Amino acid sequence: MEINQIRYFIELARELHFARAAARIGITQPPLSRSIRSLEKELGVPLFSRSNKWKVTLTAAGKAFLPEAERLLRQLRYAENLAKAA
Repeated sequence: MEINQIRYFIELARELHFARAAARIGITQPPLSRSIRSLEKELGVPLFSRSNKWKVTLTAAGKAFLPEAERLLRQLRYAENLAKAA
């Protein structure tokens, strides 16, 4: 699991739309889709239910994963700030 996968997951969970999430991240939609599919494969569960090519909803697993993914990124930012302040 890579940090960018977590960031991409969080952005897609907020937008619930691949094209908008990709635009906010600053990438195109195909790399976002690949990253999410890779994360889902690694976790062994679907995080999103895809209703069509662009729109998605969070699965129960995605809803459970989201707050922990957000906490992980907050902790990473905190660690970065500590290192810079040292």
